[in-house]
Amino acid sequence: MVKFHFPAACYGAPVLGNLARRGAETPLTADSLDQRASASPTRADHVPLGIAYMLAATVLFSASSAVSKWQVAKYSFVDVVFLRSVAALAICTLLILPRTGLGVFRTRKLGAHIGRNVTQGIAQAFIVIAFGLMPLAGAVAINFSAPLVATLASALLLKEKVGPVRWSVLIIGFLGVLVVAAPGADSFRLGALFALANAVMYGTVIAAVRGMTATESTETLTMYQMVILCALFALMLPFSFTMPNAHDAGVMLFNGVLYGLGQYVWTRSLSLAPTSAVGPFYYFTLVWAIVIGFIFWGDMPTLPLLAGSAIVVGSGLYLLWHESGRKPMTAE
Repeated sequence: MVKFHFPAACYGAPVLGNLARRGAETPLTADSLDQRASASPTRADHVPLGIAYMLAATVLFSASSAVSKWQVAKYSFVDVVFLRSVAALAICTLLILPRTGLGVFRTRKLGAHIGRNVTQGIAQAFIVIAFGLMPLAGAVAINFSAPLVATLASALLLKEKVGPVRWSVLIIGFLGVLVVAAPGADSFRLGALFALANAVMYGTVIAAVRGMTATESTETLTMYQMVILCALFALMLPFSFTMPNAHDAGVMLFNGVLYGLGQYVWTRSLSLAPTSAVGPFYYFTLVWAIVIGFIFWGDMPTLPLLAGSAIVVGSGLYLLWHESGRKPMTAE
C-alpha cells in the first residue's frame, strides 16, 4: 500500500503511517533508492487537503469491502480477490508509472517483497472470507486491531521496546476485539476468527515492512504488492474458479478500481499531512461500514459491537497519539 496501506486490510494502518509518509515524501528516480536512507526533504503540510483525501479513502475502502462481501456470497474468494487485484494493478500502473517509469521496480529486497506479499495475500483472502460470514462492521472493527498486533510484532521481530503504556493499550485493545467477536451465532464467531487471523497477519506484515522503509519508496512497495498479489491469486485460480458472467465480472473489476483508487488517495493523504492529523479520520471507515451494513444487509449495530468497536478504536487512537509524541526510531 506503500509501506503500510494494504487494501481491504488497510484498517488501522494510520497508526504506523508516519513511516509510510516519510517514504512518500521523496519522489522516486532511477538513482533515488541509494540515497533514500539519508534523504529527509521537508515540505509544507496541507492538513485540510490531507484530511479530505483520508475521508475519500475511507469511503472507497468501505465501498470496496461492501462489494467484496456481496460477491463472495456467489463466487469463491479467489475469484473476488484476483479480479480486484487485476483492476487495482491497472489503476496503480496508470497513476504511478508515468511519474516513475520502470525504475520503480529497482530494489535490493526482492525476497522481502515476495515474503510480505505472500503473507498479505493470505490476509486478504481471510478478510474477504470474513466479509461473507459476518456483518461488515464487525469485520472492520476487528481489523482495526492490526496496529495493536503490529506493535506486539515489532517487539518480537524488530526488538523494539514495549513499555507499560504500550502493553496496557494492547491488552485493552484485544479485550475490545473479544467483545466484538464473542457474541452472536456460530457463523459470526467463525467470521470473527478469519477477521482476527487477517488482523494478526496484517499486523506482522506492518512490523516486517518497517525494515524496508530505509530503501523502498511507497511507489515501489505499491507496484510490487500489486504485481505479486496478482501472480499469487492467479496461481490459486485452478483450485477454485467459477467463470463469472459479464455483469459480475464487470462489478469485480470495478471493485478493483475502488480499491486501487483508495490505495492512491490514502497514500496521498499521508504525503500531504502528518499522520497525527489525518490518522484519526481513517476510523470513519467503521462508520461507513455500519451504515452500509444496515442499508444493504439490515445489520443492526448491537451493543457489543458498538462497545467493542469503541474500545478497539479508542485504543488505536491512543496508540496513535502516544506514538506521534515519540522520537522516530530507525528500523534496522
